[in-house]
Amino acid sequence: MESPLAVICAQRVYLTIIEQQNEMDRVIKTDLYRYGGLTGVKGFLTGWFIPGFRYTYFLRKSAKHRKLSFLGILYRLMLRRYRFKYGFEIDPRAQIGEGFYLSTHCGPVIIGPARIGKNCNIAHSVTIGRGISGARKGRPTIEDYVWIGTGSVIVGKVNIGRNVLIAPNSFVNFDVPPNSLVIGNPGQIIARENPTKDYINSTLTE
Repeated sequence: MESPLAVICAQRVYLTIIEQQNEMDRVIKTDLYRYGGLTGVKGFLTGWFIPGFRYTYFLRKSAKHRKLSFLGILYRLMLRRYRFKYGFEIDPRAQIGEGFYLSTHCGPVIIGPARIGKNCNIAHSVTIGRGISGARKGRPTIEDYVWIGTGSVIVGKVNIGRNVLIAPNSFVNFDVPPNSLVIGNPGQIIARENPTKDYINSTLTE
């Protein structure tokens, strides 16, 4: 017969697993909703044929399971498969907020554990990478509601504030304040009241 302490510990472990699974389900639902407001089983089946959502699904699952566990290995194998199929390349160690949106094929390259906030959009051929020397040595932090256009490069230990639009083909290796538009190479900052309006849609969270 199990001791009361063992039973209590088992119950706590079980509840923790359930809570983690519920949180994962909620995050995946917010990701799915970004693709035109898809919800429910029908929405999931529709989203499954969208490369960005399918890749994000396996990215989330890979991040939640230990690398050498059975599920960790399985999900990473699937992630690898879709990396080659769709062109996305995102490190599972990256900390990515809910409501993540990836557009089209030839997706972004996110190297290492960069941090990305809620409801961010990343277009194709974007690179988010680590600075290897100097004052900006390290990886970017990207806050909520950031739209990153095609071909943009964000590199080094920089902070991209909330509600920022980075125009296509911009190069960013500097901090960007909230409510800004960044354009050009080298990038130039232009203050805007709401630069991501009509660019970031179908969000479930604030």
